[in-house]
Amino acid sequence: MDFKGKRVLVVGLGKSGVSAALYLRKLGARVTVSDSRPGEALAKEIPALLDAGVMVESGGHGVLTFRRQDLIVLSPGVPLSTPEVQQSQRFGVPIIGEVELASLALQGKIIAITGSNGKTTTTSLVGHILLHANYETKIGGNIGLPVVEMVEGSTEKTWSVLEVSSFQLETIETFRPHIAAVLNITPDHLDRHGSFENYAAAKARITENQTPEDFLVLNAEDKPTQMVAAKTKAQIFWFSGVRRVKQGAFAHNDGIYFITKEGGTPEPIMPLAEIPLRGAHNVENVLAAIAMAKLAGIATDEIREAVASFTAVDHRLQFVAKKRGVEYYNDSKATNVDATIKALESFPSGIRIILGGKDKASDYTQLLPLLKERTVAVYTIGMAADIIAKQIGDQVKLTPAGTLSEAVRLASESAQPGETVLLAPACASFDQFTSYEHRGRVFVELVQNLPE
Repeated sequence: MDFKGKRVLVVGLGKSGVSAALYLRKLGARVTVSDSRPGEALAKEIPALLDAGVMVESGGHGVLTFRRQDLIVLSPGVPLSTPEVQQSQRFGVPIIGEVELASLALQGKIIAITGSNGKTTTTSLVGHILLHANYETKIGGNIGLPVVEMVEGSTEKTWSVLEVSSFQLETIETFRPHIAAVLNITPDHLDRHGSFENYAAAKARITENQTPEDFLVLNAEDKPTQMVAAKTKAQIFWFSGVRRVKQGAFAHNDGIYFITKEGGTPEPIMPLAEIPLRGAHNVENVLAAIAMAKLAGIATDEIREAVASFTAVDHRLQFVAKKRGVEYYNDSKATNVDATIKALESFPSGIRIILGGKDKASDYTQLLPLLKERTVAVYTIGMAADIIAKQIGDQVKLTPAGTLSEAVRLASESAQPGETVLLAPACASFDQFTSYEHRGRVFVELVQNLPE
């Protein structure tokens, strides 16, 4: 697409929105950005945009701003249900997201990974394996680099490994990964999507433009994920942590195996004991990553070496410190109930867990069996604290802490040697923090400042 002279509106000035605006300006587009936040909240972003010749609208969205455009690029945080966006749709203005925008010019092959949980770890691991095998690799999307920043320098030999969210997949049109993966689909972002069915449908869009020349990696043990198989033209490969699959990666006894084609002989990849990550859910993440690496043509020895040398992603069951015999783990990326369940399953007992943040219309009663079995105390923070208390409060020892700093203080004062203090909030971070990374960094700092 030739953007020179085109009027393009970028809605939302998050990281990807700013990058999209600057990218379009370099291509010669007449770019306007619009954000509902006041100018003071955008003090870091506005100067660079103005210097590049981008017009900035802050403090709200003007109706005429949306009408006078040839194209609208929507940031992931801006819902399609935004009134001005819906009005633009009725007027026939094309609306895409930053991932779609970048994919129009991104060279090489794309590996795209989505799922309710595990996609950050799996994306990072796939990228790590490719880099270890000396593949020309870029990693980004919903983590790290916005995809438009990966366009420059990409070649036909480039492998772009992308984490993609349901928000990003809502606004694709032609985006086509050569290898796609749906790790799992559990209730999340229901406040945005309206229903689980809508959320699952957004996830399934990752495969809608794939062809029989492409590959789709799916979780054989996750029913909603299995339903994606009926919607694809790609070749399907499975992964399972509990049984052999027709073709794909699976765990059996103490090892991991891969079957190249249905009816083929399983190839040993590596012992389970060499996986450096904690938790059964991370076995699934490794299986998915191994399947994608094999489909990308990487040798088994390279895969085994790379997996064994991989370290946990920040904010994802990240070990922070051991203070006075108590271990502290940062799982700030556990922004939904299912992720928190997986975090709880990673420790046998003695957990003091910090829950809360911005509610996403979640059902916290699903946590009760594990909370009863494995925790000694629950500390609640943020806007969701009252909702959590109503759903689980009378069945576990619950302490309203209000803030993360207070929760860490209370937990550290009561914790006994051998126990674990775990931040796994089951909520978004946007009530008290700018992102889950911000929340995780604050937790790490609070723990590091505790007395030895």
